[in-house]
Amino acid sequence: MTKTILILDDSAPIRQVVGIALRGAGYQVIEAKDGIDGIEKLNGQKLNLIITDVNMPRMDGITFVKEVKKMPRYKFTPIIILTTESQDNKKQEGRAAGAKAWVVKPFQPPQLLNAVAKLILP
Repeated sequence: MTKTILILDDSAPIRQVVGIALRGAGYQVIEAKDGIDGIEKLNGQKLNLIITDVNMPRMDGITFVKEVKKMPRYKFTPIIILTTESQDNKKQEGRAAGAKAWVVKPFQPPQLLNAVAKLILP
């Protein structure tokens, strides 16, 4: 069964790179350009994982994570934060919000796929 991953990033090139890596590994990908777009894309469908940027217009990634974790349907959906932010206080904020992993840009696709594989159960 195909696993579905939602990626949120306000940068189209980043969404494209992440999307290509994930699709190449056999995942189905839904793209959103910010937190609000991401919330709208959730619409009750089954997601196996969410990858979100931190710095986005309209709704940032950490706020998005907090909102998702309030929804019973997505409460246990693993979330990876993919960002240029590498400060420990940001990472702690992400973990406190409910993110399971933190990948810093620029990233290597194998590094991202490795994090994804660890969080998506077979």
